[in-house]
Amino acid sequence: MKAAILTIGDEVLIGQVINTNASYISRQLFSIGIPVERVVTIPDTEKDIISEFRKAFSAYDIVIATGGLGPTHDDITIKCIAIFFKMDLILHKPTLNKIKKSFRRRKLVFPENNIAQAMMPSSAEIFENKAGSAPGILLKKRKKIFFAMPGVPHEMELITRNHLIPYLQKHKIKSRNNGVLIQRTLHTIGIPESLLSKKLGNLNEIVRRNKSYELKLAFLPSNYEVRLRITISANTTRKANELINSAIKLIKQRAGNYIYSTDESPIEQAVGKLLKRKKLTIAIAESCTGGLVCSKLTNISGSADYLMNGIVSYSNESKKRLLGVKQQTLKTYGAVSERVAKEMADGIRKRSKTDIGISTTGIAGPTGATPGKPVGLVWIGYSDKDVTFAKDFIFTKDRLRNKEIMSKMALEIVRRKLLKIEIR
Repeated sequence: MKAAILTIGDEVLIGQVINTNASYISRQLFSIGIPVERVVTIPDTEKDIISEFRKAFSAYDIVIATGGLGPTHDDITIKCIAIFFKMDLILHKPTLNKIKKSFRRRKLVFPENNIAQAMMPSSAEIFENKAGSAPGILLKKRKKIFFAMPGVPHEMELITRNHLIPYLQKHKIKSRNNGVLIQRTLHTIGIPESLLSKKLGNLNEIVRRNKSYELKLAFLPSNYEVRLRITISANTTRKANELINSAIKLIKQRAGNYIYSTDESPIEQAVGKLLKRKKLTIAIAESCTGGLVCSKLTNISGSADYLMNGIVSYSNESKKRLLGVKQQTLKTYGAVSERVAKEMADGIRKRSKTDIGISTTGIAGPTGATPGKPVGLVWIGYSDKDVTFAKDFIFTKDRLRNKEIMSKMALEIVRRKLLKIEIR
């Protein structure tokens, strides 16, 4: 069983909108054993849309389209579906009533052009969109499935979770070509792709293939992280799990210190779990990251159990006044220095009365570099009751990338310290 995803909209083609819909749908389909083999972005023209419908429906078992279901003149997906499947458009009263109710609730006049959103192909199965007005639309022909959804990401995600995936599971639609399909991703941080590959050694000991199964390993580098994606196709679930567990065990033996997650949880969640398990509290003093470390930690529900407070001490004056950094330290070493990072971490810990204090001070760029202190330099400080130290890194020349990487590495230093892993 093969699938194709069609994303409709000029805004995606010109780069105004990032196509997150395709990646989300692909992940959801893969989770139930259906691989996506083609992703196409189509402009808002009738000729192009119908042409791609024809190509996809002739080559794939499942075709999923997103976008073009709104009420404006360029929203022509419904019309194209009706033409392609040779169906009349009929009024779907539940959808129309829902749209009218939405306008009444907002005390707005209902515009007549919104009726177009309630016109549906005559033989389509309609799935309610609880997050918006345009519903999901399902058509079946020659044992193939065509499913259309709105392009608004949160609406698409809701319909995918509540309707598309349950429908495919209920009708036992899965990949007949690949048997059982399983994927796991290991997240590493602080090690380049080439060095990680070297640590893993002979990849033929991990990657395997014969007539009944295949194990693939992919390196996916991004922002000082490398994800290791393991994909298994096998005849049975038992064999697939056996292979994937064996591969993960071998990878952990060789590069386990760099792996912070074996699922899709981010570094802040991994650190939060450790802090909670060890019943420790933390406070953050940030300069170059501008509060991003604290923001990441508060992305996790329940972080109030361990995160006490955070201070953005961007100026030298605030470093002195709020954290107790010495004037002489700033004058002698400069704000971006080992000594200042240590005093910031120690200061936030003592003032907040927490078990751990973390600090960041650096040159995010593109300006601010000085001789010996290039753009991308950051000092990350750590302090607890036993030790205070700071570690320096040099990252990129891009300001926003640097802030993201710096904040992740600050959390990674906490993770390694709590797990007693050497910090190099």
